[in-house]
Amino acid sequence: MVECGVCGFRSYASSKPTASAVCLDDEGRVLLSRRGIEPFAGKWDFPGGFLDEEEHPRDCVVRELREEARVEIEPLELLGVWIDRYGGDGSAATTLNFYWTARIVAGRPEPHDDVAELKWFAPTDISDADLAFPHTRQVLAALASTSTP
Repeated sequence: MVECGVCGFRSYASSKPTASAVCLDDEGRVLLSRRGIEPFAGKWDFPGGFLDEEEHPRDCVVRELREEARVEIEPLELLGVWIDRYGGDGSAATTLNFYWTARIVAGRPEPHDDVAELKWFAPTDISDADLAFPHTRQVLAALASTSTP
């Protein structure tokens, strides 16, 4: 919280909400996007983005996949919610990241908007050093635990 000493106005820090899709293909691979912008340009991330004002996270994930990958998706299950930071330093905004498993129902993934490349990966075929955000590995681990009998 920051408070103005003159007028007393208070500003409270809050997390920035995001929504992303864990799109799976018939081989169990996940769709990742190579970031075309900072922070972490060139690193791999799940396609998704920040919610618009008054937008439901589930609607956001559908919109973001349309914008970033030119596909229509069907969100399936809420995989989980992770907290992280949008950048590598202490001043980066805290994010509240919603993840849905999803399937593509129309279109073929093509990079657009702030995405440099889209690629299908086996969840174990990507190294931590190539991932944009720390929580991305946690999402992949959660995915693996839900698909293990």
